[in-house]
Amino acid sequence: MSINTAVGSCLCGTVVFEFTLPTVFAGHCHCTMCQRAHGAGFVTWIGVREDGFRITKGAGEVEHFKSSPHTTRSFCRRCGSSMFCNNDTHENLIDITLANVHGKIDREIKAHFYNDCRAPWTDVNDDLKKLGGESGTEAL
Repeated sequence: MSINTAVGSCLCGTVVFEFTLPTVFAGHCHCTMCQRAHGAGFVTWIGVREDGFRITKGAGEVEHFKSSPHTTRSFCRRCGSSMFCNNDTHENLIDITLANVHGKIDREIKAHFYNDCRAPWTDVNDDLKKLGGESGTEAL
């Protein structure tokens, strides 16, 4: 691992991955699919270039689920950790759950995506951008 590489894993350590920095984005997603997939009010994702991403251990233990016509979510089949999301409309980009990354990344969280879909029991009282609409990235 170099200074320009970050590492992460699932909960049980069966799946280990690494990616090249810099990241493309970092933000909290409040869409209902993320809520249901993670059992949480929102999920913090980072985007990285897919050509700089690789699974270094346990690739055969990664299960893929097509959650929409254009999105595939991936998780460890042993411990259930949800780790990756691929959107077919975003070329050369893979989303990684920040909670599965070991250590710090190269950027701060910048926004709340799909903020208009957030769970009614969550409060968002920070100064980050609040985005929404059909794409989840439109100014509210």
